[in-house]
Amino acid sequence: MSPPSAGTGTLFERIWNDHVIEQGGADDALLHVDLNFLHEGSFLAFAALRKEGRSVRSPQRHFAVADHYVPTLGRERGIAGITDPEVRGLIDLLESNAAWAGIDHAGIDDARQGIVHVIGPELGLTHPGMVITCGDSHTSTHGAMGAFAFGMGASQVKQVLATQCLWQRRPKTLRVTLDGTLGAGVGAKDVILALIGKIGAAGATGHVIEYAGSAMRAMSMEGRLTVCNMSIEAGARAGMVAPDDVTFDYLHGRPFAPKAQHWDDAVAMWRTLSSRADARFDREVSLAAADIAPMVTWGTNPGQALPIDARVPDPATANPEARRGIEAALAYMGLTPGQALDGLPVDRVFIGSCTNSRIEDLRAAAAVLRGRKARIPAFVSPGSTAIKREAESEGLDRVFTEAGVEWRASGCSMCVGTNGDLLRAGERSASTSNRNFEGRQGRGARTHLVSPAMAAAAAVTGTLTDVRRLLAGARA
Repeated sequence: MSPPSAGTGTLFERIWNDHVIEQGGADDALLHVDLNFLHEGSFLAFAALRKEGRSVRSPQRHFAVADHYVPTLGRERGIAGITDPEVRGLIDLLESNAAWAGIDHAGIDDARQGIVHVIGPELGLTHPGMVITCGDSHTSTHGAMGAFAFGMGASQVKQVLATQCLWQRRPKTLRVTLDGTLGAGVGAKDVILALIGKIGAAGATGHVIEYAGSAMRAMSMEGRLTVCNMSIEAGARAGMVAPDDVTFDYLHGRPFAPKAQHWDDAVAMWRTLSSRADARFDREVSLAAADIAPMVTWGTNPGQALPIDARVPDPATANPEARRGIEAALAYMGLTPGQALDGLPVDRVFIGSCTNSRIEDLRAAAAVLRGRKARIPAFVSPGSTAIKREAESEGLDRVFTEAGVEWRASGCSMCVGTNGDLLRAGERSASTSNRNFEGRQGRGARTHLVSPAMAAAAAVTGTLTDVRRLLAGARA
């Protein structure tokens, strides 16, 4: 990639302008795509490509991984352990499509296998300044490394495979500034839930969010990935953080990161990727880190989130339009107005997903579980096979299993449930995933989104619980 254009303002605008191939009007442009990720759901795009007699234009700019449908149990048997013929067919089809196109592929038995938005940064495929796409909405995750990354539909996946470019409408810009210091027991998941709770599940529609401020700069790369991952849940087109030493330290030495002199040259260019001091954003939102508490969703979208010490809202106090949404959410979730969130019984805990399955997330959950026992069924699905190995080398797997929590293999798992990891109707979960939509974790399932530490607290108490009490030494 060439150095960013001079005379442009925000980080997003600078990356956008450097990737425009052709302008199609005031707001539309044909963009060059640096990197595209593929998973099992890409079979429709490949089928359309083959039907039209087309080939993949730049196979080296794509990477495929099996993640949505892979089982989290029985993985020691590899593909032979998958009994569902439809699921097995989709995993086999991704491998055959990748082989046909000459695309690097991390299959079910590959040591690089994992959730697509976990392994992209982990392998060093994701670089600052890139335009990155994938047929998955949570592609926004990669923006944490200073990239413009967004999801797309099957027809657009086909376009990128065939042409390595894509028409896009230029979004507006929103800067979210997080200053101060986060309190004990408060992490990146709480930050993004607090933001979505403040601006709403459609509060950033049509915008790219750039995260800034002292608390964001102090946040680890894992935390930044979590925040950008859920930017889409506020309606944003993408989330971004300007690259800095945190980014470079994370990337250095990873398999697909630049090497030797190429690394020095890359970092020198990446250091220029930031919003200019006089950059103008279409909107600005500020959050005080010290005001954020451990968060939990009570409703059926991520914007219906409150601090754990709050109570379920009363629809009677809302305007008529909001009232209907609150009433519907309460009916589905089986909650009553004024009910306390702290102490609400849950049936199951899930720790995983592209939002919260990285090593830092597993360490946070293990810190709460260590020396305690789970009262309800719970399981952990690490974000990648490499993270699973790292966690085992640290003994985190033993912390989980000694607490009575299942230790499973990597995959999207109960975030979307296409691999069969589901709740039963009426069951309530504390989940580290990114969506609490009706039926997301199973027909009639009730999902409360929480951080890994809060999920662990729910496991050992059997209820939604303020993790700060347990971290302070309270008995479960």
